[in-house]
Amino acid sequence: MDVEKVFHMTGGIGKTSYAQNSAFQKKASDMVKHITMETIQELYYEVTPKSLGIADLGCSSGPNSLSLIKDMVEAVEGTSHKIFHPMPEFRVYLNDLPTNDFNSVFKSLPDFYKDLKKDRNQEGPAIFIAGYPGSFYGRLFPFNCLHFIYSSYSLHWLSKVPPALYDEHGKSINKGNVYVSESSPPSVSQAYYKQFQEDFSLFLKSRSEELVTGGRMVLILLGRIGQDHVDRGNSFFWEILSRSLAISVSQAEIEKEKVDSYEVHFYAASRNELEDEVRREGSFEIDKLEMFEIEREVKNGESYGTAVAMTVRAVQESMLCDHFGDGIDLDTLFNNYGKMIDEEMVKVDIKPITFVIVLKKL
Repeated sequence: MDVEKVFHMTGGIGKTSYAQNSAFQKKASDMVKHITMETIQELYYEVTPKSLGIADLGCSSGPNSLSLIKDMVEAVEGTSHKIFHPMPEFRVYLNDLPTNDFNSVFKSLPDFYKDLKKDRNQEGPAIFIAGYPGSFYGRLFPFNCLHFIYSSYSLHWLSKVPPALYDEHGKSINKGNVYVSESSPPSVSQAYYKQFQEDFSLFLKSRSEELVTGGRMVLILLGRIGQDHVDRGNSFFWEILSRSLAISVSQAEIEKEKVDSYEVHFYAASRNELEDEVRREGSFEIDKLEMFEIEREVKNGESYGTAVAMTVRAVQESMLCDHFGDGIDLDTLFNNYGKMIDEEMVKVDIKPITFVIVLKKL
């Protein structure tokens, strides 16, 4: 499966769209917003460029990206007033895979510009926003053109499903599981880790060529607490998807062989693994690396399980439909998924963790 050509968050603004089901991602971004704003203010204070280059990698199609850009502009504006320096112009590059629904982002730009001018006597700052489709596992931008890079809930996605998950006949060595599970052979977690190392190292190398010296990155990504890949955290959500797919097989909705060959291109890294790769690649120093859990809030009285199911559906629908075809009943699949999450929550809590890492280019 060519991830770059297939994978995207569900576009539009419908009931199952990412725009309507990205509250968890927004919550995570909000919980560490003070870190993001402090970092961009610190950077601006040190460099005071006339033209400030910002990139959002994995901007997706919902309202989250532009909302954060507005906050960044206001943070820099506050710093420029404090140091009696003219406001810079802003070059903002919104990046995601080519299959992303960029149009829904572009359609909201007129309101974004209007909102910025509202409290400024129609004299908004000079902002130039562009879409940059492509994989961030490789170069995206010209040399030394960026000052600040932001990426939220994107870097836990790998560039591809690890090839080592398949034997010489193209059969999965991780049958019945979509990710690392208790029943997975040790070679499965090794394959995922190796792919993460390759991808994250390439990501760091590529960004180091695009950022000016002293430039910053704020990266928010899902992870895990310890060395064990299997826990009641992010890996458990994939375990529930495996069980939900097994129910669809038992009801003859999809074929078992199809489930056996379905793996997710995801990796929940540990703190040590992130630190090791940054150190090994050598272009950045770690300013901050913090771990946090998202506070649970659900809307309209829906259960936590339903909220998680809708979120997972919004990020997995493109891949599931491509792999299983039109025959898969996603409504039933994710209805079962939500129920199982609620049942499991009664037994033992599920605690997915997130990392925020601030890097400075050396």
